Amino acid sequence: MLHKALRVAQPLFLIAAIFAIAFFLRSQWAELSAFTWRLDLGWLAASGVLLLATWALEVGIWQRIMALVGGRISFLTAVRIWFLSAIVRYIPGNIWQPLSLTVYCMQRGVRPEATLTSIGLYQAIILLAVAPFAALYVAIGGGLLSASLSGIAPILIALLLIPVAIFIAKPGWLSALLNAVLVKLGRQPLEARLSAPAMLALIAATVVDWLLWGLTFAAFTASIAQIDAAQPARLAMLLVISYPIAYAAGFLSFFTPSGFGVREGAFFFLLTPTLEGAVVTVAALGMRMWTTLGELLIAAISAPFERTHAANRDRTPAPELAIDPKPGGKLT
Repeated sequence: MLHKALRVAQPLFLIAAIFAIAFFLRSQWAELSAFTWRLDLGWLAASGVLLLATWALEVGIWQRIMALVGGRISFLTAVRIWFLSAIVRYIPGNIWQPLSLTVYCMQRGVRPEATLTSIGLYQAIILLAVAPFAALYVAIGGGLLSASLSGIAPILIALLLIPVAIFIAKPGWLSALLNAVLVKLGRQPLEARLSAPAMLALIAATVVDWLLWGLTFAAFTASIAQIDAAQPARLAMLLVISYPIAYAAGFLSFFTPSGFGVREGAFFFLLTPTLEGAVVTVAALGMRMWTTLGELLIAAISAPFERTHAANRDRTPAPELAIDPKPGGKLT
């Protein structure tokens, strides 16, 4: 019964996500079409290559977290279900992507507890990995936000980095707490292997992932706007370190689909007046369109493979129970 309901729900999720994305693109079309575009194909191609590398690392990080909590799927499978689930986050409410990932992983024999734990850990790690970028931004300044933080910069940097150190030093309490809750609920505990070296490696990989995201954003901005900056290297650094901070701000705005509006507002405060406000706005909106179209493309490529997997699963007969013919025989 549950699997039938899930088969009906999954296409509905995708249809709702497509309508939500179409509404988003239409709502921003007037502002984007009014901008005087300067399209540099070299920078745009560089942004595209960096984006693919970023996504590959991102999926690899999640796949590794899944393995640490007892859920094993191949990398190509992880890529398919990652992008098929990614587009549903544009539906209002932040539960749809985790729910979709959980459904896809259940169909591959992964316990829901393992998937949900991997998602929670992934989200905690990506937020913690923003801390070094936020500390660097506070240290170098450059935007409207930095002016109000200059007086408390040392304290703020320490507050940003302390949670990262605690998370790396004492990861065992996370699995212990989770398993205690599962046992209390009558569920089997997870075979989680969360160690300090594993957490350090994951956070380091996620910092690299954020660096790639920032470089993708900087290359995309250079591809669409003529930037006359007195200090181009400093501006490039600001573009790179601003992306993870703005993304985190949007992520933490739980009631907006994919942080829409909040992320773009964060870019404005982080980058102006170093970069002209109109350029910041269009770069932020354009970057969202760029990544959304990429996600749609990869999801469209993944969908036929997922349909094939579902068809093969439906054709696979359930294992039969063998009965010992002796009196009192057991089911095997």
